Amino acid sequence: MTRLAVFGYASLVSRESAAQTLGRDVGECPIVRLAGWRRRWSLVRDNERAEKTFARADDGSLPAYMLGLNIEPAEGEPGPNGALIELTDEELDRLDVREIRYDRIDVTGAIDPGPASLGFGRVIAYTAKPERFAAEPPAGAVILRPYLETIEAAFAERGDDALAAFRETTGAPPVQVIDAVLVRDEIPEGNPRAW
Repeated sequence: MTRLAVFGYASLVSRESAAQTLGRDVGECPIVRLAGWRRRWSLVRDNERAEKTFARADDGSLPAYMLGLNIEPAEGEPGPNGALIELTDEELDRLDVREIRYDRIDVTGAIDPGPASLGFGRVIAYTAKPERFAAEPPAGAVILRPYLETIEAAFAERGDDALAAFRETTGAPPVQVIDAVLVRDEIPEGNPRAW
């Protein structure tokens, strides 16, 4: 039987966040690179029309958009680092619900070191759906602080080198990072509620 994994490059690197979605401990999850790709703040969510709406914690106003991390093809790039999380087919269905703004793609050939050396026959990742992709942040876009802090903490748990590689292959947030309060919740069970 071919073992399947997802390449987590943002909040899925957090074992706690991944476990919340999958309903089980995900274990150690090896750190790898996605060669020929880059990680950017190019996923956009309409804050007022999505399944979750956040208000700024300081004044209660509603930001227009939330930015999330995304991967994009980038020939010649060393690639972002991330974690390989083993999945069953049923768990893949659950992950599709979490990653509703992303398309599932096969990245098996881009994983470095090769996934076969780690016991995996197939690796998938999620990249922004065309209608959710923003080459530049739209006016009024922000990043939720718990999202960024969860990602950085997850990489920090893997060691200083993993956090440094995350920062080097991501760059600084291109918009304001804010504290916010969830004010409308139609979020499917198992999906993050903090961002």
